[in-house]
Amino acid sequence: MTLTELRYIVALSHEGHFRRAAMRCHVSQPTLSVAIKKLENNLGVTLFERGLAVVKPTAVGERFVSQAEKVLAEAQQLEDIASVGRDQLSVPLRLGVIYTVAPYLLPNLVPQVHRLAPQMPLHLQENFTHYLADMLRHNQVDAIIVALPFTQKGVVARPLYDESFRVLLPCGHPLSDLQEIPVDHLGAAQLLLLGQGNCFRDQVVEACPQVDVENREFSRGLESSSLETLRYMVSSGAGISVVPASAVQAWQQRGDTTASNYLIRPFAEPVPGRRIALAWRATFPRPKVIDILCEALAQTPPDGVEVV
Repeated sequence: MTLTELRYIVALSHEGHFRRAAMRCHVSQPTLSVAIKKLENNLGVTLFERGLAVVKPTAVGERFVSQAEKVLAEAQQLEDIASVGRDQLSVPLRLGVIYTVAPYLLPNLVPQVHRLAPQMPLHLQENFTHYLADMLRHNQVDAIIVALPFTQKGVVARPLYDESFRVLLPCGHPLSDLQEIPVDHLGAAQLLLLGQGNCFRDQVVEACPQVDVENREFSRGLESSSLETLRYMVSSGAGISVVPASAVQAWQQRGDTTASNYLIRPFAEPVPGRRIALAWRATFPRPKVIDILCEALAQTPPDGVEVV
Protein backbone atom coordinates (compact mmCIF):
# COMPACT_ATOMS: atom_id res chain seq x y z
CA MET A 1 0.00 0.00 0.00
CA THR A 2 1.47 3.35 -1.05
CA LEU A 3 0.68 7.00 -0.41
CA THR A 4 -0.13 7.35 -4.10
CA GLU A 5 -2.79 4.64 -3.81
CA LEU A 6 -4.22 6.37 -0.75
CA ARG A 7 -4.39 9.65 -2.70
CA TYR A 8 -6.31 7.85 -5.46
CA ILE A 9 -8.75 6.42 -2.91
CA VAL A 10 -9.39 9.79 -1.25
CA ALA A 11 -9.77 11.56 -4.61
CA LEU A 12 -12.33 9.01 -5.83
CA SER A 13 -14.27 9.32 -2.58
CA HIS A 14 -14.42 13.12 -2.91
CA GLU A 15 -15.22 13.23 -6.63
CA GLY A 16 -17.51 10.20 -6.92
CA HIS A 17 -16.32 9.70 -10.50
CA PHE A 18 -13.25 7.96 -11.91
CA ARG A 19 -12.51 10.52 -14.62
CA ARG A 20 -12.73 13.51 -12.28
CA ALA A 21 -10.66 11.72 -9.64
CA ALA A 22 -7.99 10.95 -12.24
CA MET A 23 -7.92 14.60 -13.34
CA ARG A 24 -7.56 15.67 -9.72
CA CYS A 25 -4.57 13.32 -9.32
CA HIS A 26 -3.08 14.30 -12.71
CA VAL A 27 -3.10 10.72 -14.02
CA SER A 28 -5.05 8.85 -16.67
CA GLN A 29 -8.37 7.25 -15.75
CA PRO A 30 -7.10 3.67 -16.44
CA THR A 31 -4.07 4.26 -14.20
CA LEU A 32 -6.26 5.31 -11.29
CA SER A 33 -8.89 2.64 -11.88
CA VAL A 34 -6.37 -0.21 -12.13
CA ALA A 35 -4.49 0.95 -9.04
CA ILE A 36 -7.66 1.10 -6.92
CA LYS A 37 -8.84 -2.32 -8.15
CA LYS A 38 -5.40 -3.80 -7.40
CA LEU A 39 -5.51 -2.34 -3.89
CA GLU A 40 -8.98 -3.79 -3.31
CA ASN A 41 -7.77 -7.21 -4.47
CA ASN A 42 -4.72 -7.05 -2.21
CA LEU A 43 -6.85 -6.04 0.76
CA GLY A 44 -9.59 -8.55 -0.04
CA VAL A 45 -12.37 -5.95 0.37
CA THR A 46 -14.52 -3.78 -1.89
CA LEU A 47 -13.93 -0.12 -1.08
CA PHE A 48 -16.33 1.40 -3.63
CA GLU A 49 -19.75 0.71 -5.06
CA ARG A 50 -19.47 1.31 -8.79
CA GLY A 51 -22.71 2.62 -10.31
CA LEU A 52 -23.42 3.93 -13.80
CA ALA A 53 -23.60 7.56 -12.73
CA VAL A 54 -21.73 7.71 -9.43
CA VAL A 55 -19.11 5.87 -7.42
CA LYS A 56 -19.42 5.88 -3.64
CA PRO A 57 -17.55 4.19 -0.77
CA THR A 58 -18.90 1.05 0.85
CA ALA A 59 -19.27 0.97 4.63
CA VAL A 60 -15.74 -0.35 5.03
CA GLY A 61 -14.63 2.05 2.29
CA GLU A 62 -15.83 5.05 4.30
CA ARG A 63 -13.72 3.96 7.28
CA PHE A 64 -10.77 3.29 4.99
CA VAL A 65 -11.03 6.73 3.35
CA SER A 66 -11.26 8.45 6.73
CA GLN A 67 -8.08 6.75 7.92
CA ALA A 68 -6.35 7.36 4.58
CA GLU A 69 -7.01 11.09 4.94
CA LYS A 70 -5.34 11.03 8.35
CA VAL A 71 -2.34 9.14 6.98
CA LEU A 72 -1.95 11.59 4.09
CA ALA A 73 -2.22 14.54 6.46
CA GLU A 74 0.51 13.07 8.67
CA ALA A 75 2.67 12.38 5.62
CA GLN A 76 2.27 16.01 4.55
CA GLN A 77 3.27 17.05 8.06
CA LEU A 78 6.50 15.07 7.67
CA GLU A 79 7.22 16.86 4.41
CA ASP A 80 6.45 20.21 6.02
CA ILE A 81 8.72 19.45 8.97
CA ALA A 82 11.52 18.60 6.58
CA SER A 83 10.91 21.83 4.67
CA VAL A 84 11.51 23.83 7.85
CA GLY A 85 15.03 22.45 7.90
CA ARG A 86 15.51 23.92 4.46
CA ASP A 87 14.84 27.49 3.36
CA GLN A 88 11.15 28.12 4.15
CA LEU A 89 10.88 30.44 1.16
CA SER A 90 12.29 28.00 -1.40
CA VAL A 91 9.39 25.54 -1.25
CA PRO A 92 6.20 26.25 -3.29
CA LEU A 93 3.29 27.91 -1.52
CA ARG A 94 -0.08 26.37 -2.33
CA LEU A 95 -2.58 29.23 -2.11
CA GLY A 96 -6.34 29.06 -2.61
CA VAL A 97 -8.44 32.14 -3.42
CA ILE A 98 -12.21 32.48 -3.78
CA TYR A 99 -13.60 33.29 -7.22
CA THR A 100 -14.77 36.83 -6.43
CA VAL A 101 -11.36 37.89 -5.08
CA ALA A 102 -8.78 36.17 -7.29
CA PRO A 103 -9.15 38.24 -10.52
CA TYR A 104 -8.77 41.53 -8.65
CA LEU A 105 -6.15 40.57 -6.06
CA LEU A 106 -3.74 38.23 -7.85
CA PRO A 107 -2.52 40.57 -10.65
CA ASN A 108 -0.78 42.74 -8.03
CA LEU A 109 -0.18 40.12 -5.35
CA VAL A 110 1.73 37.57 -7.43
CA PRO A 111 4.52 39.92 -8.61
CA GLN A 112 4.83 41.38 -5.11
CA VAL A 113 5.24 37.93 -3.55
CA HIS A 114 7.84 37.16 -6.19
CA ARG A 115 9.76 40.32 -5.29
CA LEU A 116 9.74 39.45 -1.59
CA ALA A 117 10.43 35.71 -2.05
CA PRO A 118 11.82 35.13 -5.57
CA GLN A 119 12.67 31.48 -4.88
CA MET A 120 9.12 30.56 -3.75
CA PRO A 121 6.77 29.49 -6.56
CA LEU A 122 3.04 30.02 -6.10
CA HIS A 123 0.67 27.15 -6.84
CA LEU A 124 -2.74 28.82 -7.12
CA GLN A 125 -6.20 27.30 -6.71
CA GLU A 126 -9.32 29.34 -7.48
CA ASN A 127 -12.57 27.93 -6.12
CA PHE A 128 -15.61 28.25 -3.83
CA THR A 129 -15.08 28.77 -0.09
CA HIS A 130 -16.41 25.36 0.93
CA TYR A 131 -14.14 23.59 -1.54
CA LEU A 132 -11.06 25.56 -0.46
CA ALA A 133 -11.90 24.87 3.19
CA ASP A 134 -11.98 21.17 2.38
CA MET A 135 -8.63 21.42 0.59
CA LEU A 136 -7.11 23.26 3.56
CA ARG A 137 -8.40 20.63 5.96
CA HIS A 138 -6.88 17.84 3.87
CA ASN A 139 -3.51 19.58 3.41
CA GLN A 140 -4.05 20.11 -0.31
CA VAL A 141 -3.37 23.85 0.05
CA ASP A 142 -1.29 25.72 2.62
CA ALA A 143 -3.43 28.85 2.97
CA ILE A 144 -6.62 30.30 1.56
CA ILE A 145 -8.02 33.79 1.02
CA VAL A 146 -11.73 33.89 1.85
CA ALA A 147 -14.45 36.18 3.14
CA LEU A 148 -15.31 36.26 6.84
CA PRO A 149 -16.91 34.79 8.81
CA PHE A 150 -14.78 31.68 8.37
CA THR A 151 -14.27 29.19 11.17
CA GLN A 152 -12.63 25.80 11.01
CA LYS A 153 -11.06 23.76 13.78
CA GLY A 154 -7.29 24.10 13.90
CA VAL A 155 -7.25 27.04 11.47
CA VAL A 156 -6.00 30.59 12.10
CA ALA A 157 -7.57 33.51 10.21
CA ARG A 158 -6.08 37.01 9.86
CA PRO A 159 -8.22 39.86 8.44
CA LEU A 160 -6.68 41.54 5.39
CA TYR A 161 -9.03 44.23 4.11
CA ASP A 162 -12.59 45.51 4.02
CA GLU A 163 -14.43 46.40 0.85
CA SER A 164 -17.83 47.92 0.28
CA PHE A 165 -20.43 46.82 -2.24
CA ARG A 166 -21.61 48.82 -5.25
CA VAL A 167 -24.81 48.76 -7.32
CA LEU A 168 -24.45 48.01 -11.02
CA LEU A 169 -27.27 49.52 -13.14
CA PRO A 170 -28.05 49.51 -16.84
CA CYS A 171 -28.21 53.01 -18.30
CA GLY A 172 -31.70 54.44 -18.07
CA HIS A 173 -32.75 52.32 -15.09
CA PRO A 174 -35.15 54.17 -12.73
CA LEU A 175 -32.65 53.94 -9.86
CA SER A 176 -29.95 55.62 -11.92
CA ASP A 177 -31.38 59.04 -11.00
CA LEU A 178 -30.23 58.45 -7.41
CA GLN A 179 -26.64 59.30 -6.48
CA GLU A 180 -26.74 56.77 -3.62
CA ILE A 181 -28.94 53.67 -3.53
CA PRO A 182 -30.67 52.71 -0.25
CA VAL A 183 -30.51 48.95 0.33
CA ASP A 184 -34.29 48.68 0.66
CA HIS A 185 -34.72 50.04 -2.88
CA LEU A 186 -33.46 46.74 -4.30
CA GLY A 187 -36.47 44.79 -3.09
CA ALA A 188 -38.59 45.58 -6.14
CA ALA A 189 -35.71 45.36 -8.60
CA GLN A 190 -34.78 42.48 -10.85
CA LEU A 191 -31.57 41.56 -9.04
CA LEU A 192 -28.98 39.46 -10.85
CA LEU A 193 -27.00 37.17 -8.53
CA LEU A 194 -24.14 34.72 -8.66
CA GLY A 195 -25.14 31.06 -8.64
CA GLN A 196 -25.65 28.79 -5.66
CA GLY A 197 -22.51 27.88 -3.72
CA ASN A 198 -20.83 31.26 -4.13
CA CYS A 199 -20.34 33.02 -0.79
CA PHE A 200 -20.68 36.47 -2.39
CA ARG A 201 -24.23 35.57 -3.44
CA ASP A 202 -25.00 34.74 0.21
CA GLN A 203 -23.47 38.03 1.36
CA VAL A 204 -25.61 40.02 -1.09
CA VAL A 205 -28.79 38.22 -0.05
CA GLU A 206 -27.91 38.81 3.62
CA ALA A 207 -27.23 42.50 2.96
CA CYS A 208 -30.52 42.85 1.09
CA PRO A 209 -32.98 40.80 3.18
CA GLN A 210 -35.98 42.29 1.38
CA VAL A 211 -34.89 40.39 -1.76
CA ASP A 212 -36.68 37.09 -1.05
CA VAL A 213 -34.87 34.71 -3.35
CA GLU A 214 -36.58 31.60 -2.00
CA ASN A 215 -40.19 32.74 -2.28
CA ARG A 216 -40.22 34.74 -5.49
CA GLU A 217 -40.20 33.52 -9.04
CA PHE A 218 -36.49 33.32 -9.66
CA SER A 219 -35.23 32.07 -12.99
CA ARG A 220 -31.78 30.52 -13.33
CA GLY A 221 -31.42 32.96 -16.19
CA LEU A 222 -30.95 35.65 -13.52
CA GLU A 223 -27.90 33.86 -12.09
CA SER A 224 -24.31 33.87 -13.27
CA SER A 225 -21.12 31.95 -12.57
CA SER A 226 -18.89 35.06 -12.39
CA LEU A 227 -18.89 38.77 -11.70
CA GLU A 228 -17.64 39.38 -15.22
CA THR A 229 -20.73 37.69 -16.69
CA LEU A 230 -22.99 39.67 -14.33
CA ARG A 231 -21.46 42.84 -15.76
CA TYR A 232 -22.32 41.77 -19.29
CA MET A 233 -25.88 40.88 -18.26
CA VAL A 234 -26.39 44.28 -16.63
CA SER A 235 -24.93 46.12 -19.63
CA SER A 236 -27.43 44.27 -21.83
CA GLY A 237 -30.31 45.58 -19.73
CA ALA A 238 -31.20 42.25 -18.08
CA GLY A 239 -31.38 43.75 -14.59
CA ILE A 240 -29.25 45.25 -11.84
CA SER A 241 -26.62 43.65 -9.64
CA VAL A 242 -24.41 44.15 -6.58
CA VAL A 243 -20.64 43.84 -6.96
CA PRO A 244 -17.58 44.38 -4.73
CA ALA A 245 -15.63 47.63 -5.01
CA SER A 246 -12.45 45.83 -6.16
CA ALA A 247 -14.24 44.53 -9.25
CA VAL A 248 -15.51 48.00 -10.12
CA GLN A 249 -12.02 49.50 -9.81
CA ALA A 250 -10.53 46.78 -12.01
CA TRP A 251 -13.14 47.31 -14.74
CA GLN A 252 -12.59 51.06 -14.75
CA GLN A 253 -8.80 50.79 -14.88
CA ARG A 254 -8.61 48.37 -17.77
CA GLY A 255 -10.92 50.31 -20.08
CA ASP A 256 -14.11 48.26 -20.07
CA THR A 257 -15.70 48.28 -23.54
CA THR A 258 -19.20 47.86 -22.06
CA ALA A 259 -18.83 50.78 -19.61
CA SER A 260 -21.06 53.06 -21.70
CA ASN A 261 -23.97 50.66 -21.13
CA TYR A 262 -24.00 50.60 -17.32
CA LEU A 263 -23.65 52.89 -14.30
CA ILE A 264 -22.04 52.35 -10.89
CA ARG A 265 -23.75 53.78 -7.82
CA PRO A 266 -22.65 53.56 -4.17
CA PHE A 267 -25.03 52.39 -1.48
CA ALA A 268 -26.50 54.87 0.96
CA GLU A 269 -25.47 54.42 4.59
CA PRO A 270 -25.20 51.88 6.10
CA VAL A 271 -23.12 50.55 3.21
CA PRO A 272 -22.97 46.74 2.98
CA GLY A 273 -19.59 45.14 2.48
CA ARG A 274 -17.34 42.23 3.35
CA ARG A 275 -14.04 41.51 5.13
CA ILE A 276 -11.45 39.37 3.37
CA ALA A 277 -9.03 37.26 5.40
CA LEU A 278 -6.09 34.89 5.06
CA ALA A 279 -6.56 31.49 6.74
CA TRP A 280 -4.02 28.73 7.34
CA ARG A 281 -3.61 25.65 9.53
CA ALA A 282 -2.31 26.43 13.01
CA THR A 283 0.23 23.62 12.56
CA PHE A 284 1.65 25.01 9.29
CA PRO A 285 5.42 24.92 9.97
CA ARG A 286 6.53 27.76 7.68
CA PRO A 287 5.70 30.97 9.56
CA LYS A 288 8.01 33.04 7.35
CA VAL A 289 5.77 32.20 4.40
CA ILE A 290 2.69 33.56 6.17
CA ASP A 291 4.58 36.71 7.13
CA ILE A 292 5.71 37.25 3.53
CA LEU A 293 2.20 36.68 2.21
CA CYS A 294 0.64 39.09 4.70
CA GLU A 295 3.30 41.70 3.93
CA ALA A 296 2.66 41.37 0.20
CA LEU A 297 -1.08 41.62 0.72
CA ALA A 298 -0.69 44.74 2.84
CA GLN A 299 1.56 46.36 0.23
CA THR A 300 -0.57 45.53 -2.82
CA PRO A 301 -4.26 45.30 -1.85
CA PRO A 302 -6.87 45.56 -4.60
CA ASP A 303 -7.90 49.11 -5.45
CA GLY A 304 -11.03 50.32 -3.72
CA VAL A 305 -10.50 48.44 -0.44
CA GLU A 306 -9.37 49.44 3.06
CA VAL A 307 -6.53 47.46 4.63
CA VAL A 308 -7.21 46.43 8.26
